[in-house]
Amino acid sequence: MAERYSRGLPKAGPQTLPKAAPAIIVAIALAMLASCTTRPSPEVLTPVRLSEAVHSETSPDRVSVLAATNRTPDGMRGGFGSAWAEKLTYEQYAFSVPSGRKDAAITYPTAKLDPERQFAVVERKQLPKDAFVQQALASVQPDGTVGIFVHGYNYSYQEALYRTAQIAADAKIPGAPILFSWPSAASVAGYVADRDAALSSRSELDGLVTSLSASGRVKRIILFGHSMGGFLVMETVRELKLQHRDAVIGKLAVVLAAPDIDVDVFRSQLKDIGPMPIPISLLVSKDDRALVASSFIAGERPRVGRLDIDDPFIEEAALKARLRVIDITSIKTSDGLGHDRYASLAKFGAQLASFESGRRSSAGDVGAFVFDAAGAAVASPFRLAGRVVRSQ
Repeated sequence: MAERYSRGLPKAGPQTLPKAAPAIIVAIALAMLASCTTRPSPEVLTPVRLSEAVHSETSPDRVSVLAATNRTPDGMRGGFGSAWAEKLTYEQYAFSVPSGRKDAAITYPTAKLDPERQFAVVERKQLPKDAFVQQALASVQPDGTVGIFVHGYNYSYQEALYRTAQIAADAKIPGAPILFSWPSAASVAGYVADRDAALSSRSELDGLVTSLSASGRVKRIILFGHSMGGFLVMETVRELKLQHRDAVIGKLAVVLAAPDIDVDVFRSQLKDIGPMPIPISLLVSKDDRALVASSFIAGERPRVGRLDIDDPFIEEAALKARLRVIDITSIKTSDGLGHDRYASLAKFGAQLASFESGRRSSAGDVGAFVFDAAGAAVASPFRLAGRVVRSQ
């Protein structure tokens, strides 16, 4: 057993699946993904004019989002497709976000807009790179932090953009978080194509991170990757390390939510990257059914996002690899698969600004932790400070 964990994480082996036939499980999981609410078209990116008659007590929140994408523009519908572009496009958005929402679900705008229930774009502007960087620097938080969100598999540009707006609104982030949108096929059947697209986007994400880190105003870049976006984040950090870009690495705080990464691949990435100045944080869930499907597609190989912190060897492995492995299974999910819990974490963001009671999370805290659903938040996108409860 000791040999199994000698390199810091358990070696990949056959994934333990529920008793039902694996093919049936995958079919059900993919059907659930495909049967979600109607997916938004690029038309939801068109700015709308809000009525001045909205009552002040129910007025929607207003948040800003910056976006960089290597998708090819869709000139006909005003959005971005799944084809790979040779250069990044930069945009700036302002959103109207309904206040008083109960969960992380997003209701997209319709022809008859209801701002008390629906999200909506109210401003949109394309920017040259220099102006984009200046806007990003203007959004740096008082402590020198800026956040970049990298979406996962099966996301369209507009879905990723609205998700970033939801996170920003719920976490009450000052300034504008940054979305990096790689050319996902936005198709349930596009898993392999998406993996290739993520790999092809390393240099573009590298360039974005490098542009921001060059400023002395930026002290920390929270690089937050969800699902397959976590794979892209790790590959980008690995590329930076192999290029000996230690000045950039030193500013990175990597957070991986439900990372869709093979355990052995992750171990290899960690070996190349080495210890990070700020330990990598993993947000995991034992019951993430989307990752069960991903595991089956990959030959029943386990995914990092389903690590079980109740296993004492996982805590030992986390300590050896200098990782924060945080179980967020207690968080409610809105997608039916347990794969989008990271989005619900954001609503605890306001609590993270003040955590005098309890033990503060620091760069030295590594090991296995559990989220306290009663109200103590451990992490949210774009913020790493927070209270943690050590797993018993």
